[in-house]
Amino acid sequence: MNQMTAFCGLICSECDAYIATQNDDDAKRAEVARQWSQQYNVEMKPADINCDGCLSDSDRLIGHCQVCEIRKCGKEKGVENCAICDDYACEKLEGFFKMVPDARKHLDAIRSER
Repeated sequence: MNQMTAFCGLICSECDAYIATQNDDDAKRAEVARQWSQQYNVEMKPADINCDGCLSDSDRLIGHCQVCEIRKCGKEKGVENCAICDDYACEKLEGFFKMVPDARKHLDAIRSER
């Protein structure tokens, strides 16, 4: 499976929901639903665990990715991910990076390779 980096710098292809979906693995979906239900204190069912990744045009996206402003912006600008954007790192990203500093490291690395 090729690596898919979301607009925000998360690595979709390492996400358990993405992996379960791409492998059509119902046992993995059930495992992820149990784990995330406990971790995020929200009831999730195996049927909720379907995601084709941030960059896809599919309607199958997990949780916040369905309404993510960073994803919406990246799609509108037609960039591969935010590291490629002329406005990197914008205010939306800076707020996200406070929660997920590894995403910044990943995008910084991509940007430095350009």
